[in-house]
Amino acid sequence: MRRRLLPAALLLPLALLLTACGGSSSASTDTDGTGPVTLDVGDQKGGSEAILRAAGELENLRYKIKWSTFTSGPPLLEAVNARAVDIGGVGNTPPVFAAGAGSKITVVAAWHGTSKGDTILVPNGSKLTGTRQLKGRSVAVAQGSSAHYQLVASLEAAGLSLSDVEVKYLQPADALAAFTSGKVDAWAVWDPYTSQVLQAGRGRVLTTGDGVTNGLTFQVASPSALKDPGKAAAVKDYLARLRRATDWVYGHQEEWAKVWAKDTGLPYEVALASVRRTNSTRVAVAVDDPLVASEQRIADAFAELRLIPHKVDFGRFVDRRYNGGLPPSTTPAKD
Repeated sequence: MRRRLLPAALLLPLALLLTACGGSSSASTDTDGTGPVTLDVGDQKGGSEAILRAAGELENLRYKIKWSTFTSGPPLLEAVNARAVDIGGVGNTPPVFAAGAGSKITVVAAWHGTSKGDTILVPNGSKLTGTRQLKGRSVAVAQGSSAHYQLVASLEAAGLSLSDVEVKYLQPADALAAFTSGKVDAWAVWDPYTSQVLQAGRGRVLTTGDGVTNGLTFQVASPSALKDPGKAAAVKDYLARLRRATDWVYGHQEEWAKVWAKDTGLPYEVALASVRRTNSTRVAVAVDDPLVASEQRIADAFAELRLIPHKVDFGRFVDRRYNGGLPPSTTPAKD
């Protein structure tokens, strides 16, 4: 496949501030289904709604789904805390920061995928060949993001700490500009940004989060919604549909990449690379003790760094009622 070089301004559509970076706004988009119960679902561009629709899982709904689109995980969880949203999907780190802030959130479902799309990138001309060589270097990362923890964990694995590098807290659009202009030595980021940079030939991978971070993504609900029998039943059905849709992606990678590219504005080649590296690897898993322990390690790390105000008992922020017969959270990601 011929590599297409893209201008920096085209690499990162603003709509793609995904999963764990900062953001502020949301917009109601659509309502599906019929019935007396309305489930308010927080989503991100090219996220749950797009997957469910592509997989045909929004048919025959006996409750309404009102969709609201957020730029990222943190504002979505703010909406969950404020009861403006009943449930929504985020990465592995936003729930830790929300829990640290005392937010009213509950993790109700999880997926385990590879962390190969979570990377620390360096420019093609960089002389850096290993994580330990980052000592004294500048690294861009979105504060409170999954990449933030990946940077912490990758440095620790190399015998370094966050204080050994010059951290530049930048959101992806600003980080890209700094990265491509040589103002930072490295960039800790996640897919699809990883795939965008690699497909455009603007950088290479120094290290990935594979074997370093837990590769988990979550659906997080409002405790008040879970106390409502009608909404709790809708959540159960919604999660079952989302699990089936995620399985559908694995067997329809090219089809999903086309839908995702159209929905987000990503070039098809970038979308397909991200689907193959990250999205198609996810398997639905139980919210169990190993999952809580893994998230607890993230919470403890950020508490020690004083990036969250106090120690968090992550087990207080999960609800296991929707586990059913799901495999353990340590189940390997799909190949």
